Amino acid sequence: NWKFLIIIIGNGQAVVTMFNFQQYRHIQAPGWTLGWTWAKKEVIWNMMGAQTTEQGDCSKFKGNIPHCCKKDPTVVDLLPGTPYNQQIANCCKGGVINSWGQDTATAVSSFQVSVGAAGTTNKTVRVPKNFTLKAPGPGYTCGPAKIVKPTKFVTQDGRRVTQAMSKLIVEISPLSMKKMRILEF
Repeated sequence: NWKFLIIIIGNGQAVVTMFNFQQYRHIQAPGWTLGWTWAKKEVIWNMMGAQTTEQGDCSKFKGNIPHCCKKDPTVVDLLPGTPYNQQIANCCKGGVINSWGQDTATAVSSFQVSVGAAGTTNKTVRVPKNFTLKAPGPGYTCGPAKIVKPTKFVTQDGRRVTQAMSKLIVEISPLSMKKMRILEF
């Protein structure tokens, strides 16, 4: 099965990390496609490590135009060779992800997203819904996002700890699986 983790850092910033816990089923080219439906009128201002496939209708914005205004964005990984200033760790493999059983280091894919109108506190952040993961093969089904204990980050010198504003986990299973294993990480 799959899990993806959404860590909401604050100020509309979130990091989405997908883990492929499949023993042998990897995702090959043309790679993964991730989608969801926003709870309200959120927009994506900027992305690193991925992009949406469509911008949508952003005509109500003047000057600064969002990356995507669609209520149901579809996200794809960037390709290898993407300029470093558009990358984050574990991105830019064209959506190709190995399985955990084959190589744990390459069984991960991440991207960063800057969201507008998403709420600014852990009480006002609205959870997206209707997550979808598409990839070559039989298809996947996604459960609802669950809010879990926020991640803590230790500074490099070890003298300060900061905390994410919120953290969500979405569990994904191949359509052919009867039972999902819950894995902790």
